[in-house]
Parts: sequence; C-alpha cells; structure tokens
Amino acid sequence: MTRLAGKRAFVTGGRQGIGQGIAERFCDEGARVITCGRGADPGLTGVAWHQLDVADPAAVNALAEIIGGIDILVNNAGVQVEKTVADSTDADWDLVMGVNARGVFNTCRAFIPRMQRGGSIINIGSISGHVADPSMALYNASKAFVHGLTRSVAVDHGPDIRCNAICPGWIETGMLEAGFELARDPALARDDALSRHPVRRFGKPGDIAAMAVWLASDEAGFATGQLFTVDGGMTAASPLNPGLF
Repeated sequence: MTRLAGKRAFVTGGRQGIGQGIAERFCDEGARVITCGRGADPGLTGVAWHQLDVADPAAVNALAEIIGGIDILVNNAGVQVEKTVADSTDADWDLVMGVNARGVFNTCRAFIPRMQRGGSIINIGSISGHVADPSMALYNASKAFVHGLTRSVAVDHGPDIRCNAICPGWIETGMLEAGFELARDPALARDDALSRHPVRRFGKPGDIAAMAVWLASDEAGFATGQLFTVDGGMTAASPLNPGLF
C-alpha cells in the first residue's frame, strides 16, 4: 500500500520498539523516512539516520535546518525511570522530563514552521498519562504533558497542521518488562495484566504503527487534537479482573 506516497516523515526514537515499527511501516506505505536516536545507527532499510538527543534544543534546531520541510512528525522518543516521587532525583527529572516532555516541545517548535500545509504531528503519549502506574511518577507526569501539548498544538496551528496523540497500553518492548520487574512476583503480575486485556494479548509495535499510518494519511483529515487509546481494551474494563469471571 502507498497511503503515504510523496510524504516526508521524521520519526524520533526510531532505533527500536514502537519508533522502529513506525519508521518501517511508513516506508512500506511509500513515505521517505528520517529517524534519530541517541545510540548508533540501527541500519534500517530505506531509512535515513541522525544521532540526536531530543532534549537538547540547539541540537534539534540544527537538525531541523538540515532536514528541512516535512509532512509528518512523529514524537516517539521516550525514557522511563521506575521510581516514586520521593525516590526520584534531580537527575531522574532531567532525564525523563527532558526527553519525554521537553523533547516533544523542542521538535514541535523546530519543525512546525517547516511543515507543509496539511501536515500531521503524531505524539506518542500513553495510557499512563490518564492513569498512574505504580512507581512511575515522572513517566506518568511526562505523558500527561504530552497529551496537553497535543491539544494546544492542534488548536494553535490548525488548519495548517493536525496534531494527535496515540496512547499505547502495554506494548511488548523493554519498557514493558522493566515495569513487571517492579512487582514482588513479576510472573504473576504479567499473567494478571494479560488477563485484564479483552484481546488476551499484549500489544506489538505494529499495532501502534498501524494507527500512526492512519493519522499520518489524508484519510484522517478531520482528526485533530485527539488522544487515541490503543491498549487492547485494558482501560475499558472495571477494576474487577475479567480473567476470574
């Protein structure tokens, strides 16, 4: 399929997980894709790579000058620290809020003036921006920021640019396993979480990539300022564990 043919996309945090899934799917749909990350080039076929820390506004601005005009911006880069507020340090704040919150702000500010009319910004939020995961205080707060910024960008920059957020649930990445390791019994916690998904599985990066393709395409021309939850139905359920009924 070529729903994104002729479009130019910049995807942050494309080295692995959801970002990699989105970058690869965009290529399959005909887009010219550029991605970035703090690590080494992962060598994705057909994807241009730049090393970048999105928390650094000067570096983001410099890369925006190099990349130039784009049609699609996906703010996916994110980090996670598993701590409560009382246990979090200033360094934890700088890391999580720097990447997850300031990073999204930096890229939006740098690329909005370079986006084509009809462009689409897709921010990767989280169900953790709606409800709090235990011992994830800074991560929860950073995703709530992303949700609020998404609405502001949509209001301030429409009709030229649409801006939406995808709010994934439990997706099979390194962050998922790190969350389960916080539990007293990780295996039991994993089984319990799985049973709370009506689809009876965790998500995969491709599930989020599929939504991103739609939001990036002209098919989503009337969708802006919205938070799209993709969580296998987990947050639709009551606190009762459906696996016990």
